[in-house]
Amino acid sequence: MTHTASFAGVRDAARQIAGQAVRTPLIESPALNARVGGRILLKAETLQRAGAFKFRGAWNRISRLTDAEKARGVVAYSSGNHAQAVAAAAQILGVEAIIVMPADSPKVKVEGVIGFGGEVRMYDRYTESREAIGEEIAATKGSILVRPFDDPFVIEGQGTTGLEILEQADAPLDQLLCGASGGGLIAGINLAMEALSHETRVIGVEPEAYNDTLLSLAAGERLTHAPVERPSICDALMTDRPGELTFPINRRLASVVTVSDAEVAAAVAYAFKVLKLVVEPGGAVSLAAVLAGKVETAGLTTAVVLSGGNVDPSLFSAIIEDRFTPNS
Repeated sequence: MTHTASFAGVRDAARQIAGQAVRTPLIESPALNARVGGRILLKAETLQRAGAFKFRGAWNRISRLTDAEKARGVVAYSSGNHAQAVAAAAQILGVEAIIVMPADSPKVKVEGVIGFGGEVRMYDRYTESREAIGEEIAATKGSILVRPFDDPFVIEGQGTTGLEILEQADAPLDQLLCGASGGGLIAGINLAMEALSHETRVIGVEPEAYNDTLLSLAAGERLTHAPVERPSICDALMTDRPGELTFPINRRLASVVTVSDAEVAAAVAYAFKVLKLVVEPGGAVSLAAVLAGKVETAGLTTAVVLSGGNVDPSLFSAIIEDRFTPNS
């Protein structure tokens, strides 16, 4: 029988990851509240194991493998955060991990995978298919393919983020903002909100040029974005279309907004200078939407997911020292 992502699965995932994943804090900043005229509750997944929310889903998937499956190893494809999460979970469980990563991945993420004992296979994201490479490795070696978002156990693991937010919040949430790429995190959160806080509006946030979720929801089918001349600084959000499993769940999104690289850089700088948090660009899109006024926050309680903190040091330095110039 095929496993389907569900809220019951999110509850089960919370039990599965307990003691391994970090129960990250929900942070409130008086300065940020004053700036936007409402309450902003920040879920700091930057403090998660391996530096991003992805460890939740990776552990929920890999820890359920049988001993025979673990002996065959795992393979994953990712620009960095899923890569590190899979490598970290595999290392804890004593499982061999091969990670397919784009050649332009931030060095800090590649080094993170290697540090967790993973083997890195590079590819060109513009001319090669990471899915095809990952599937070929899995077929050749007999490894288990751990997909970054189109896996029900991964979706449910990421959904524990939303479950924790609801448990930690001291007031009803009017809305929740979360980055939308392949859609695993926001799909898992949607499962939790649908079950426990139906009135909370869940809003997706995407980089301007990588607006495939926005386009897909408007069309009622999975679409890719227009061709992109230059990559976004949000390397974690550069998928070409929503996931096959995640898109049906994410059709319940209240809306999707987009942010520019300049707005994201401003949010990364604000997080460091005011909130004292290191947030990578892809993890800062929801904060960027709040700071740029893309959503109404005055008089409302808004949860914002800071999904990761694995930022390239040179890019981070340029941003916080006001030397960053966005692509035009």
